[in-house]
Amino acid sequence: TGAQGGSVAKALLADDTFAVRAVTRDVSKEAALKLKEAGAEVVAADLDDEKSVEAALSGAYGTFVVTNYWEHFIKDKEVAQKVTTDLSFKGKLIADVSKRLGLTLVVFSGLENVKKLTGGKLEVHHFDSKGEVEEYFREIGMPMTSVRLPCYYENFLTFFRPQKDKDGNGYTLGLPMGDVPLDGFSVKDLGGVVLTILKSPSKYAGKDLGLSMEKLTTEQYAAILTRVLGKNIRDVKMTPEDYAKMGFPGAQELANMFKFYLMKPDRDIQLTLQLNPKSKKFQCWLEENKAAFDNL
Repeated sequence: TGAQGGSVAKALLADDTFAVRAVTRDVSKEAALKLKEAGAEVVAADLDDEKSVEAALSGAYGTFVVTNYWEHFIKDKEVAQKVTTDLSFKGKLIADVSKRLGLTLVVFSGLENVKKLTGGKLEVHHFDSKGEVEEYFREIGMPMTSVRLPCYYENFLTFFRPQKDKDGNGYTLGLPMGDVPLDGFSVKDLGGVVLTILKSPSKYAGKDLGLSMEKLTTEQYAAILTRVLGKNIRDVKMTPEDYAKMGFPGAQELANMFKFYLMKPDRDIQLTLQLNPKSKKFQCWLEENKAAFDNL
């Protein structure tokens, strides 16, 4: 019922190759009821109860797993017990249960272990924790495909929403990327990607798939926002160090993420189009979601 899991469930239900079982904490919530109306089997699982996780996965061909660091900001929680968002499971527990039950494939919403890649010079907790779980799947020999998402376009509605300029003459966009392009992708297009992977497990098992549909600089994102929304939006030209000083919860974590993005991690537009040919460019997504910026 979350953004990623909801996208995957919607795509699977529309395709009708697989029966869909959606796992959530609260089967009575509106999003869960809508999934049930759409044809999904909706079940509850207690993430602290291995038996309930096993029951949720029993008889399954495969599973999609997504975690959410941002509910708690503590890396070790995500590694040890996964997270408590809808359609999320404990990472290592679900790996163990999936192997024990003989699932064909797990599609995991993963990310790089930045701390390991940089020899400890940079930590990005919501990346590192997912990277550790990726490694665990491989250690125990459970077939797993990692889909590594870039910055969601949807983040322009939340974390990276343009801010009113202090002089009142327009808006600023605070993405501390300098002239380095930032990969982008709509989370709503993830479902088609996962569907393709589930249909060809032997082709994708064991692979890390970096997704992207755009590689745009902050100035280019600002120009598209200006053109489509009809508001003057400019690149504020900040550094990751400036971003870390903004003071909101998670500012330092996001600043470290941008430092990693400046290293240009592997995100592949052509691969993404092969997995989901309907994936949208930023301007197309923005035009379709223009109304969401009406109260800017």
